[in-house]
Amino acid sequence: MTVTSEQTPAGTSPSWRFYAATGAAVAATAVVGGKAVDADSVWYKTLDKPSWQPPGWAFGVVWTPLYASVAWAAGRALAKSRGAARRRLVTDLATDLALNAGWNLAFFGLRSPSAGVAGTLALDAANVRLLRTVAQVDKAAGRALVPYTVWCGFATALNASIARRNSAGRRSCP
Repeated sequence: MTVTSEQTPAGTSPSWRFYAATGAAVAATAVVGGKAVDADSVWYKTLDKPSWQPPGWAFGVVWTPLYASVAWAAGRALAKSRGAARRRLVTDLATDLALNAGWNLAFFGLRSPSAGVAGTLALDAANVRLLRTVAQVDKAAGRALVPYTVWCGFATALNASIARRNSAGRRSCP
């Protein structure tokens, strides 16, 4: 009986290493970003929020599969890329994840919806770049990033609404 397995070209790493690396990077992003969030703070609770903001529990339900899709898509694309394409992908992923965690630090850490808007706009641009870079290597992996990109666009609209509702002169924040 002969057992066949997926062979990796000489000089390359098995693809599981890419998935492990992207999974670890995404998990670190979630931990760093999550530590900055304080949805129970008086400051956050007293912000004027739009009626269309999802309930607090929804964020964890949404972010878990979104983070998993980012890890999977990036791992798959990294495993299929080489040379300059792989370096660009690593750079785009690192930028995207830094901006993802950075939004929490800007919005909650600085207690600034306006800083959050700036951060989420930068994240949206990074998401589009990451999606394009990944899709150039693997179309299925690129499609897997679409929900993440769309959700972050929704988060931008939500953050902008909160910033507008709580701008100086409209309301004083504790």
